Amino acid sequence: MSIEHPSAPKPGAPVPGKRSGFESVKENSRFLRGTIAEEIAKDSDKFGDGDKNLLKFHGTYQQDDRDARKDRNKEGAGRAFIFMVRCKIPGGKVSAAQYLTLDDLADRYANGTLRITSRQGIQFHGVLKRNLKSTIAAINECLLSTLGACGDVERNVMAPPAPLASPLYRELQETADRIARHLAPRTAAYHEIWLNGKNVTPLSPPARVQGEGDDEPIYGKVYLPRKFKTGLALPEDNSVDIYAQDLGFLSVVENQRIVGYNVLVGGGMGMTHGNANTFPYVAKAICYVPAEKVVDMAEAVIKLFRDHGNRGDRKRARIKYVVHDWGVDKFRQVLGTYVTHPLELPRNVEVREYPLHLGWHAQGDGKFYYGVHVQSGRIKDDDATRLRTALRALVTKLRPRVRLTPVQDILLCDLPENAKAEIERTLVEHGVRLPHQLSHVHTLSLACPAIPTCGLALSESERVLPDLLESLAAELKRLGLGEEKISLRMTGCPNGCVRPYQSDIGVVGRSGDKYTVFVGGNLLGTRLNFLLKDLVPFDQIVATLAPLLEAYKKERQTGEGFGDYCVRLGQENVQAMAGGDARSEP
Repeated sequence: MSIEHPSAPKPGAPVPGKRSGFESVKENSRFLRGTIAEEIAKDSDKFGDGDKNLLKFHGTYQQDDRDARKDRNKEGAGRAFIFMVRCKIPGGKVSAAQYLTLDDLADRYANGTLRITSRQGIQFHGVLKRNLKSTIAAINECLLSTLGACGDVERNVMAPPAPLASPLYRELQETADRIARHLAPRTAAYHEIWLNGKNVTPLSPPARVQGEGDDEPIYGKVYLPRKFKTGLALPEDNSVDIYAQDLGFLSVVENQRIVGYNVLVGGGMGMTHGNANTFPYVAKAICYVPAEKVVDMAEAVIKLFRDHGNRGDRKRARIKYVVHDWGVDKFRQVLGTYVTHPLELPRNVEVREYPLHLGWHAQGDGKFYYGVHVQSGRIKDDDATRLRTALRALVTKLRPRVRLTPVQDILLCDLPENAKAEIERTLVEHGVRLPHQLSHVHTLSLACPAIPTCGLALSESERVLPDLLESLAAELKRLGLGEEKISLRMTGCPNGCVRPYQSDIGVVGRSGDKYTVFVGGNLLGTRLNFLLKDLVPFDQIVATLAPLLEAYKKERQTGEGFGDYCVRLGQENVQAMAGGDARSEP
């Protein structure tokens, strides 16, 4: 079951021939070169507008320290420009040596923190322009890459992270690697600019001959209309939120073997406040594909998007709008022209579970793994909690394989049975709460970085989430709901980077300390939530939810989740409980 977003979407086909300005920038960029190399050599702290956008394809965003703006403006100093650098890590697979290298880079070039992304990557914040090339080169030297971590291409391919001995998990992680390698940009620009022509990263395709020999057989000169995100899931492990992906492959398992996948297309969380022509959307089941054709299918969907996506309005340029405007039948029909085999209808398979993999688990091969919760994905040390030091000590001593999860946590893998006591002792000594000491609302929460590093943020997110969680957890405990699995996701703007429109409670930045609150999603991520109340001051979010939570405690049915209860009551009744207005729109 899925519920569409309450905004009334209208078909928005682009004007024939109309293109946004960035399409010309891409077309004339000489396959993503622009003048980036020349700008790196200049003694300046930022790039020009054209190169600033091309940098995203190389895995970095130009930002500025928004905390410093006010004082710097008074001093006439202008903005303090910084860069976010993102690693592209299919399936979140990192070796101990790679993790320790990334941890070193956090001090050497960034702001002393690592941030696990909601797509199983790692990103650095606070990198200065003069250190940008050194940072990216060092990431590649440890056999990771930033190519395509951002930009109008295939982003990081997600897969369930648990390193179980099950061949199903291994196959999904290996398939994520194959898709990522096949759909990586082929331009030599990345290696020319950042690596002095070297190609050291196994997951990157071979670099093309420099200059006129460049070619992008899948993307073409203008690449995709917008970003593209792919994930793989098992029915019993939808931790990747497959219905939020542009392209999702949901495994069809027979006799403990993946025989194929349901192909889900059109998930996407971004929207714009006040623009009803933009909206979040859950992916639709389009067809079934045998396992051996999964990479070919990924390429086919990418090419369809390349040819039919909206290149005139970037706010409406995601593939979800193609699926919405055409409908599933037409999309399936057109997709059939991009493959060489007849398309089969989807199989009858649904997601059933959303595991977090926290705490101590047997891998199934005689070894164990331990999942550590990382609030908002931020690995850092502060006065109370020294998570970064604890993890570095454990990885240095135990040398585990590391897995980054889609909910921004970290798994330490391949451990002997006697490692559990040492891990928990080390975490406790560094002030880190163990998984069993955390409420479900804590472990099921996500937040985007927002202010001070994201230029799109309208409100705080990561920095205020701890206060919101403590307040909500206290209210749930008061009501006797402390053991309920209620998911909360918070973003500083409506672009939806941590998928807030699928959760039981979504809190989306509106303006300053005011937020739009949504309810009615579910833990499995199979449907969208709906508007509860708009323009809610931060300190009133829990008070706004309290009457609804109290009614849920009294009226819920057996096994009914909080989001399910909200759906059963209906939007108008739920809004009335919260003192909202059914006519208001975000």
